[in-house]
Amino acid sequence: MARNRDTAPTLNEVIFEFVTLGNSVKVSAIDANSGTEVVITGPRTAQQSELERVALQKLKRALGI
Repeated sequence: MARNRDTAPTLNEVIFEFVTLGNSVKVSAIDANSGTEVVITGPRTAQQSELERVALQKLKRALGI
């Protein structure tokens, strides 16, 4: 079933947290409205923008957006 864009949930504010663990980085993405949190891990050498993109994509999937 297609969603109506006027009533589809949106992300207004997302909080990102980065924690370096050895050669990896744990990235948490939190939807400020619902408190929903997802976590990804990536290589320490990855660009921050790429890690944010992947975490945001996972958060959207978790929220059904």
